[in-house]
Amino acid sequence: MCQVDEEYNGQLDHRVTPRVSKKCVKCKENTTVLIIRAGDAFCRGCFKEYFIHKFRAMLGKNRVIFPGEKVLLAVSGGPASSSMLSQVQEGLSRDAPKKLRFVPGIIYIDEGGASGQSMEERKRTVAQLESVFRATNYHYHIVHLEQVLSLPSSVLEAGSSATGKPPTGSSYKAAVDHFIPTRKNQNQHPDLSVENAQSHLSNLSMQEVQNGVTSPITPEHTQALKRLFASVRTPTAKEDLLHTLRQHLILHTARTQGYTKVMMGDSCSRLAIKLLSNISLGRGASLATDTGFSDPRHGDVVIVRPMRDYSSKEIAYYNRMFDIPSVFIPGLDSKAQDKASIQRLTESFVTKLQTDFPSTVSTIYRTSEKLHTACPPQNTNTQLSAKCLLCVCALDTKLEEFSAYQATLISEQLSQRRGPGPEFTPGTTAAPGSPPASSAGQGHSSGGGQSQGCETGDGGCCSSAKEPETVDLKSLLCYSCRLTIKDMTALDALPQYILSEAERRRSQMREEISEFLLDEEEDEAIPRVNGS
Repeated sequence: MCQVDEEYNGQLDHRVTPRVSKKCVKCKENTTVLIIRAGDAFCRGCFKEYFIHKFRAMLGKNRVIFPGEKVLLAVSGGPASSSMLSQVQEGLSRDAPKKLRFVPGIIYIDEGGASGQSMEERKRTVAQLESVFRATNYHYHIVHLEQVLSLPSSVLEAGSSATGKPPTGSSYKAAVDHFIPTRKNQNQHPDLSVENAQSHLSNLSMQEVQNGVTSPITPEHTQALKRLFASVRTPTAKEDLLHTLRQHLILHTARTQGYTKVMMGDSCSRLAIKLLSNISLGRGASLATDTGFSDPRHGDVVIVRPMRDYSSKEIAYYNRMFDIPSVFIPGLDSKAQDKASIQRLTESFVTKLQTDFPSTVSTIYRTSEKLHTACPPQNTNTQLSAKCLLCVCALDTKLEEFSAYQATLISEQLSQRRGPGPEFTPGTTAAPGSPPASSAGQGHSSGGGQSQGCETGDGGCCSSAKEPETVDLKSLLCYSCRLTIKDMTALDALPQYILSEAERRRSQMREEISEFLLDEEEDEAIPRVNGS
């Protein structure tokens, strides 16, 4: 055993901790000011060059954004999107060695109505962001979440893309060759330059420029939005519904204002969390488009994620060192516990694991790069009936009979039985090919169990005085969106454009099979059996 007075002949060996060189690993001259990872120590100047080069390399490697295109920057005020806005400013500045060649615009979605913010707080947040947007001289759009209640149903339809196929090297080169003479003409006529046009647009009032996109909201709209989110029982479904509505607003603004690309500020850390949470939410079939660089599911508007190679640590260092302004805006998950929702729990799990194992986020992120969807290509050629009504991804519910999804439906049916009998409670999910649960009790007598057929009186299936049917949403949704709608207590609280599009698709399906259905006169002429 160890003794207090024990004497040691030699000195104790101290633990040697690895020390990072005081010189920058790139220039080998300047002093290190930050350490991104073990062995990656940068000075201030080299870190800025490294950060800017990574953004340019991401855009140049994929070649999705063509010269002269209008690109909408989705800025939420957070660190990642604010850093993305700064990189676009850097690339479009006159001093940039290789200038970016697209025309940027900014959009901010005010979600204060869903998170319970007061109108004064929302106005104060919008004023802070407007001061940042005006300094860029870019055209910007302030869109309130309440405006989702007045969207047209066409936002759920896939538009026709300009090319119809993914961009290739030859098409990109042709776009560059067409852009260069246009740029020379603008240099000869400064009044027609893109910079002057952007400056002129930024000075105009938003009401004149946006053609009513930023129409003032009313207390009735805010109450309707609160009623919508109050009808959702779980925080998980609320966050998923909020993300869907936000995407619809961004897509509608991009289409009405002529933007063909939308830039999202999703970082590497955020995409790693999104990957695991989407798997837990049942969105495994669309992981490739949800976490990849480009998302072409909408056809005419492509979503790109140029910040997906940056970690949250790199973004925080860059914003701190170069004074990039950002605005903190509380959301649905602010001050929530770790187990409040699947998204919040996944974020807590990945963040804590990243603290002890620094390669966690990069490992998850590299895994997402290898994912490819097994569903049909999500382009405009895909029929609307094969796409989800809400997230517009390919339906993953039309599978073969023996699949995990069908097993889940059967388990749900068995768990919702009222007793040992064959009847189900109203509203249960019926397996494909089985009768709906609402008619499970019809056709059974109260005595001998003989089938009586349908009733011809009021309320029967052959009566013309039936109650109007509610819109069936389940058959139009993917598996994950079905879980979100399942957590809602009142479907009539959904925005009208969703209900209208659902009814239109159901009517279209009914017309396609109309020649196989019996008319009322033919149905009455069929002799009935079993005494009916």
